[in-house]
Amino acid sequence: MEKIRSLFTNFRLRKRLLALSDAFIVVVAGLLANFPIPAYATRIGRPDLFAFLSTCVVCCFASLLFFGAYNRLWRYFDRKDYLGCIKGVVVGYVLADILYYIFTHTVYCRFSALTCALTVGGICAFRYLIKDAFVVLVDTGRKDAAFKRTMIIGAGRASKLLLTEIANRGLGSDKEGEESPSRTKILPVCVIDDDHSKIGRMFCGVLVAGGTSEIEKIAKAEAVEQIIFAIPSCPPKDRSVILNICNKTGLPVKVLPFIGSALGDSLYAEQGVSYASIIRDIKVEDLLGREPVTFDNKDIRGFIEGKVCLVTGGGGSIGSELVRQIAKYDPKQLIIVDIYENNAYEIQQEMVMEYGNSLNLVTLIASVRDYQRMNAIFKKYKPDVVFHAAAHKHVPLMEGSPMEAIKNNVAGTFNVAFLSLFNKVKKFVMISTDKAVNPTNVMGASKRCCEMIVQYLAQQKASTTEFVCTRFGNVLGSNGSVIPLFKKQIEQGKPVTVTHPDIIRYFMTIPEAVSLVMEAASIAKGGEIFVLDMGQPVKIVTLAENLIRMYGKVPYTDVEIKFTGLRPGEKIREELLMNEEGLEKTRNKLIFIGKQLEIDSDRFIKQLWKLKTSAQKNDEALAVQALHEIVPTFTTPEQYNGANISKFG
Repeated sequence: MEKIRSLFTNFRLRKRLLALSDAFIVVVAGLLANFPIPAYATRIGRPDLFAFLSTCVVCCFASLLFFGAYNRLWRYFDRKDYLGCIKGVVVGYVLADILYYIFTHTVYCRFSALTCALTVGGICAFRYLIKDAFVVLVDTGRKDAAFKRTMIIGAGRASKLLLTEIANRGLGSDKEGEESPSRTKILPVCVIDDDHSKIGRMFCGVLVAGGTSEIEKIAKAEAVEQIIFAIPSCPPKDRSVILNICNKTGLPVKVLPFIGSALGDSLYAEQGVSYASIIRDIKVEDLLGREPVTFDNKDIRGFIEGKVCLVTGGGGSIGSELVRQIAKYDPKQLIIVDIYENNAYEIQQEMVMEYGNSLNLVTLIASVRDYQRMNAIFKKYKPDVVFHAAAHKHVPLMEGSPMEAIKNNVAGTFNVAFLSLFNKVKKFVMISTDKAVNPTNVMGASKRCCEMIVQYLAQQKASTTEFVCTRFGNVLGSNGSVIPLFKKQIEQGKPVTVTHPDIIRYFMTIPEAVSLVMEAASIAKGGEIFVLDMGQPVKIVTLAENLIRMYGKVPYTDVEIKFTGLRPGEKIREELLMNEEGLEKTRNKLIFIGKQLEIDSDRFIKQLWKLKTSAQKNDEALAVQALHEIVPTFTTPEQYNGANISKFG
């Protein structure tokens, strides 16, 4: 009864007109059926005919309403909707026969059957003609190719602001109303919203055509050329689902970002902010479906403000973002150390343009392998906090040059960590990776060895330095990640290369990764390995498919996806925690601390010395053997993938 009551409550003008037309069709069908009836049945008299048809009208209306015949917009009727109309009419006539028999003890089976058949034909034909008429009208409005027919997702505040601006300023016009050739001309043709009370109504002059489940069908019916997602407050999981549906249309998808509730509509109007101008292309992180990680800025400020901060690898993807975020918290001095001068120069110039002389910035070209050079830097600048981001991280390249991974990652970490200990640095934070867990490659094993160095130093009772590691998965858009490669392949019209159809990775954004580092550093007490709950892992092939759709292309049709086979040292699936590590909660519900593992000091130092000396001699076989000894979980990719490919596939 509740469902029936809600159906009648939401009955609007368009539906009333459709219901009146259905009632008219039922009456006409009854009158037509009453003429040929004498050929095989007795003709019905006027009083009985009026009473029976009135019953039929009421029952058919209720039945059609129940089967959803009035919930669909005329132009979007398909086979399923016609089937619903047929069911509604048939059930309506059966109910009418039953009710009429209960009250009059009379039944007109043949008449009812013929009337039902005529009604079904009339109702379906009427809807088909209405739909055809709308298609003609829509096609008539498609002549101006200068305007992009646009579907707006969301009938909320953000959509209202955007549609109002389009209406007031003109399609694709600039602030003064003149046409801007650089701006896409937007012609809103429909709005999508899952609020059933809005469907079928006009929203800022545009029809709310249906829910998100109908995006593909409506986009095709309306010849939509682009989609704008205008629900900035949409939860990430829901956003991911809706954007994936949008991507299946093969149309370009753009996003209206959060405008900021602190600034009211009137203030935006006074400042002349254009909502259309802040529409951006969809990003891969929009599809991850994970809540963004939030951090306590007060703790981070208290940890950074007034301190001398040194960042090794400061020009890299993670290192440069560390520099950006540290600069926001008023450090006493910020020191960038990097061996690659171009990257160091770029982040230096960015900081100079952003902060000018207000930031005490020092940029140094140096290698973490060079103990004497790093020692001179520590002695001169006396850092309070060291963020160690310098490392070789490319798995296949390090498989081909294992000595470089050992020298740069292990020896470099050894140098910087021990110098931090000797120079009484307050905190040392090392950037680790999920590839350090049960490593199947030299790069991952070298990073696990780095973690062990940090944990070994944290165990030293005489140490005044707090040592901490941060471990996270793949970073979107970082140097060497798959996203830039995929983009380049798509833009050049080449096949997108994925190593294996079942390969799975955890992903996070660079700002999230760096915020984790900052948070870990601020709450660290020494010896911890901080692990981020990164949500559900993502299949790389799914990521590739979504990226292709974001370019308005169809995977496997417009752009081929080619599987090239697992690369040297590559795992089918990365992990964030080793079997022997437990998890301890922190104040941040998405950050955990891996259980501190006791390091056998005497044994570890001997193994580390063997690894270091074999690397210095460039004895590759001995060095890799020593790495296996120092990292007992280091195995071959064949062994790991063979045991897990069916499990994770």
